[in-house]
Amino acid sequence: MGLFSFFSRDKKEDLEKGLEKTRESVFSKISKALVGKSKVDDDVLDELEEILITSDVGVSTTLKIIERIQKRVSQDKYLGASELNGILKQEIAALLMENNTGDGDDFDLPAGTKPYIIMVVGVNGVGKTTTIGKLAYNFKVAGKQVILGAADTFRAAAVDQIKIWGERAGVPVVSQGMGADPASVAYETVKTALSTGADVAIIDTAGRLHNKVNLMRELTKIRTVMQKLIPDAPHEVLLVLDGSTGQNAFEQASQFTAATEVNALALTKLDGTAKGGVVIGISDQFKIPVKYIGIGEKISDLQVFNRKAFVDSLFKNS
Repeated sequence: MGLFSFFSRDKKEDLEKGLEKTRESVFSKISKALVGKSKVDDDVLDELEEILITSDVGVSTTLKIIERIQKRVSQDKYLGASELNGILKQEIAALLMENNTGDGDDFDLPAGTKPYIIMVVGVNGVGKTTTIGKLAYNFKVAGKQVILGAADTFRAAAVDQIKIWGERAGVPVVSQGMGADPASVAYETVKTALSTGADVAIIDTAGRLHNKVNLMRELTKIRTVMQKLIPDAPHEVLLVLDGSTGQNAFEQASQFTAATEVNALALTKLDGTAKGGVVIGISDQFKIPVKYIGIGEKISDLQVFNRKAFVDSLFKNS
């Protein structure tokens, strides 16, 4: 779907509520900084730079945005708060579009790929298993047949947790218990998905980063055994990051992109933080599209990321 695809009123209201802390504590500062200013000068741009950096947009992405705004201001002689807000919205949306982030609004799957295999990675505590459960629920609501794989066998709690989410979402879970070979669980999950005609298989993986070499070896093994059944599996490697951790999320992204071929991102816990700008910086720095965002605790509080709705919500009433 395109940039101006349909985005329901309920989704929009949920998104605006979820981004309220970021909007009120950070992006509303931009309008306040421009009160009484008759033109966009160096002082205004310096203040804008500071605001963006403190919102965890990231230094390199902030400097890129400021440079683009400087160029436009010098060319077009924009003046005043409303014009600057408009330019900033356009440039943030443009950055997200350049990184293929935020075209969707529904839980769709690529045509002709069945089962669609999603391998989910991320450290413990970021909301990885919760995101898997919410994904499963939303895919099922969209009419898809879903199966989950409990391949994070390092912690007993992880296996139990994904079983609980499977029950909540009403989808089956393939599990061999704590201490089982993660690759074996992944293999059985894909095998079951093929034999049952499932539309999508979502496979959890261990969330430890203490040894990147071991992590890389484990994720590579999981990928290899799945490819015995489906040569191009996994179709999606989804990295889950906790949006409330700000710059720490950048470090986790760096670690996991070095360990495996991440091609999609999910940012969680955006409703509880003023660090929503991390969505912009992470997408820009790693050139990986943000596909999902978590904006609440309910099982339905996971949205397919839509850049226009996201940017509109950040600048609401500004």
